[in-house]
Amino acid sequence: MGFKPVFLWSDILIYALMAGGGLWLWHALRREYWRVALRQVSSNRVAMVSFGVLCLYATVAFLDTLHFKPVSPDNPAGGSVTSVLDLVCGSLRERAETTYSAPFATHSFSMQTVIRDGRQVQEYHVLKHVAVARGNPEAAGADIRDRLLVGLACGLGVGALLFLCRWLRKKAKSGQQEAQGGYWLAGFLTVVAVLIAEAIALNWNNGYHILGTDKAGLDVFYVALKSVRTGLTIGTLTTLIVTPFAILFGVLAGYFGGRVDDIIQYVYTTLSSIPDILLIAAAMLILQVGLSHEETVFAADKRLVYLCGIMGITSWTGLCRLIRGEVLKLREVEYVQAADALGVGHARIMLKHMVPNVMHLVLISIVLRFSGLVLAEAVLAYVGIGVDPSMQSWGNMINQARLELARDPVVWWNLLAAFIFMLGLVLPANLFGDAVRDALDPRLRVR
Repeated sequence: MGFKPVFLWSDILIYALMAGGGLWLWHALRREYWRVALRQVSSNRVAMVSFGVLCLYATVAFLDTLHFKPVSPDNPAGGSVTSVLDLVCGSLRERAETTYSAPFATHSFSMQTVIRDGRQVQEYHVLKHVAVARGNPEAAGADIRDRLLVGLACGLGVGALLFLCRWLRKKAKSGQQEAQGGYWLAGFLTVVAVLIAEAIALNWNNGYHILGTDKAGLDVFYVALKSVRTGLTIGTLTTLIVTPFAILFGVLAGYFGGRVDDIIQYVYTTLSSIPDILLIAAAMLILQVGLSHEETVFAADKRLVYLCGIMGITSWTGLCRLIRGEVLKLREVEYVQAADALGVGHARIMLKHMVPNVMHLVLISIVLRFSGLVLAEAVLAYVGIGVDPSMQSWGNMINQARLELARDPVVWWNLLAAFIFMLGLVLPANLFGDAVRDALDPRLRVR
């Protein structure tokens, strides 16, 4: 049994984004300006904890980006497209029930018709992939308690090793400030270890569906994990498209003024006067015409890339307006006028004086826009122009929950799972973005 690598369009763009981000970071850290900002951000504990949470999300998304097809001598063309995350979460993926089941339940959520002694009766059937349900359902409470204690013990054991390593390092090196920072990191990693250990313990050996199952019987926790890649892809790729347009046209309009400013203002005023939802809907309906003849996975991936591109093209106007207003002020300050009087070229003035002084606006706008794009995906899924219905996303989960909340009894865990995972991504992104903005804003920098 082997495997055949598969590269989707979104995978290639994500790899290119990672390579570009690494090169930019390497180049930026060669300058004192960025090194000072990095030290200020690293001294902010809330920012570093938020960064750690974002790294967890990024790790899950990256594992879901490594796609391949399993191949064998009997099937050299390969089977269905899967990812490394699917392998890691293989037990969750394969443990599909018949339909809805509540979190930690041992029986189905709604009654089903079965034949008993030649008669049709309504009953709650036992779940197939919960081991204790098939043996002794009444022992579920004790089993959950035992699994929680095992997971807690394993997580705390890892945490104890981390604190021991930190203590040994403190004994080897004197430096109270460094040691305290290490203890904060050890504490954060301990919490992460406990959460991962609990998730493994509760799902190990045909465990429980900790967030229930959806209408198709899929584990909601697995669906939420698969949705992480979709949310991060929409946020990062769309932001990657927005930022260059906004910086280029905003700096040009604010620095040169005159006709250049008039033309750029006319363009972004015209775009912003058209509702984004109409442009996105029209473009998606046109572009997805040829996707029906392709394989489901590749068609869904292309639709995701098209959506990111269209959202990027239609949403750069707000940031461009902000940058233009800031550059109008910056071009009147003394050091810019002095550089112009000394014969420094326009391009060098814009690169050396304008762009660095608007980066705090760019970064905070990017973070807020990233959060808004992640949340906007739910709205687009509701009107039917978001990601493909076959692709797992928080928007599709919320769209499905819209119908589930109207039934009796109410199926609430789909909405809760999407809410928890979206909150876990958007809140740390905002907190980390505020810290980066404070570090890069020349008026707020701590020296």
